[in-house]
Amino acid sequence: MSDVKMIGPNVPNMPWQERGAETKGFMPVWRYSGNPIIGRNPLEGVARIFNSAVIPYEDGFIGVFRGEGTDGVPHIYLGRSQNGTDWTFEKEKIQFVDEAGNPFMPIYAYDPRLVKVEEVYYMMWCQDCYGASIGMARTTDFKTFTRIENPFLPFNRNAVLFPRKIDGKFMMLSRPSDSGHTPFGDIYLSESPDMVYWGKHRHVMGKNGDHWWENVKIGGGAAPIETTEGWLLFYHGVTGTCNGLVYSIGGAILDRDQPSIVKYRCANFLLTPQEWYEERGFVPNVTFPCATIHDAKTGRIAIYYGAADSYVGLAFTTVHEVVAYIKDHSRVSESDREIGLR
Repeated sequence: MSDVKMIGPNVPNMPWQERGAETKGFMPVWRYSGNPIIGRNPLEGVARIFNSAVIPYEDGFIGVFRGEGTDGVPHIYLGRSQNGTDWTFEKEKIQFVDEAGNPFMPIYAYDPRLVKVEEVYYMMWCQDCYGASIGMARTTDFKTFTRIENPFLPFNRNAVLFPRKIDGKFMMLSRPSDSGHTPFGDIYLSESPDMVYWGKHRHVMGKNGDHWWENVKIGGGAAPIETTEGWLLFYHGVTGTCNGLVYSIGGAILDRDQPSIVKYRCANFLLTPQEWYEERGFVPNVTFPCATIHDAKTGRIAIYYGAADSYVGLAFTTVHEVVAYIKDHSRVSESDREIGLR
């Protein structure tokens, strides 16, 4: 068992369920027995909520949720919970404004992430900017959501901000791609001094043909968790089958000071579609991580993931189990270890 520790806040009221007797002891991640925690038709005009992000807030939890409207267009909705499993949602989608306070709504918005850096909450999502691109906004009170500059040119998805600055810079992972259901994609790291100008783009890791479960493309998932071993990253990996694509959850550990360096990368998936709500839905065979809640004192981690583009699921692990598993099953390629420009 690893003696690794998480660095961050204590969240004693985080959702948690001990591993049940029915779960396989050789895997470090287990599902919540009450899944899915968000089902279909969660509120009027919204057919499905999935691929969403949550965070501790005040005495409970708050989240930004991908809501697919009954017209098929995705937007972001605000939700609140006292226990992290039972959620209520605002009826209207989040109303974004520009720096002057004028309405500034994206044409569509999906797969949001939510990360607190210092005293500001930043939201990232995929939107249209003459093609799939990253949109961003900030808030301090979850009442006013001010859009800020798009960090990257299209085409890009799966932006994930680190929860603290590194060497005085904001750090963000993203997955450059194309504007469709791209058949390729690697994870890159970019940095910014001010959340406006982004540069020093570095390749972090790519799809891996040796790991069949992630041999088509990969993308960032939940915000990295800082540990004494490095940044713990839950990400999604995609494989192609005769019946379509399959999205699974993987794990890696990045260097704390230079997070473009991959220290460990698990050759096995940590969670793959298995239950009915993961295999059957609007897009079958998807487990897609977008957020974690974790308690530094106990080492507990709750993983929120989208299931079959129709539901929200919840899974659990501990930093000790998952880091030990990733290290024991690590296979890092030479390209993963490289830094700098080619």
